[in-house]
Amino acid sequence: QVQLVESGGGLVQAGGSLRLSCAASGRSFSDYAMGWFRQAPGKEREFVAAIAGTTTLRSNADSVKGRFTVSRDNAKNTVYLQMNSLKPEDTAVYYCAAGPRPLRHEPEAYNYWGQGTQVTVSS
Repeated sequence: QVQLVESGGGLVQAGGSLRLSCAASGRSFSDYAMGWFRQAPGKEREFVAAIAGTTTLRSNADSVKGRFTVSRDNAKNTVYLQMNSLKPEDTAVYYCAAGPRPLRHEPEAYNYWGQGTQVTVSS
């Protein structure tokens, strides 16, 4: 079983950066794929990025492509999402998720979810 807690969200000006963290607990953490998703009010949940081992999977959506980077520190049981050049359209609740390998875009592939952290980008 895996338990996840996100942190690092907040208010930031357009063009700024944030680094989100997801602290995980449970056995065999290094065996899981770790994904980041986001959901804005009235919108469907959107895949952002995921990582398993040294392999990463990135969103093909133009809204996030090239601006977000996922990384992992197994010694700290933590996954990160570095967000650069933030835009007001990035405002959403960001969720960390864990699931079995291999990497997937679909939220249905992930078994465990954190509570989310709010990111608000002002113009």
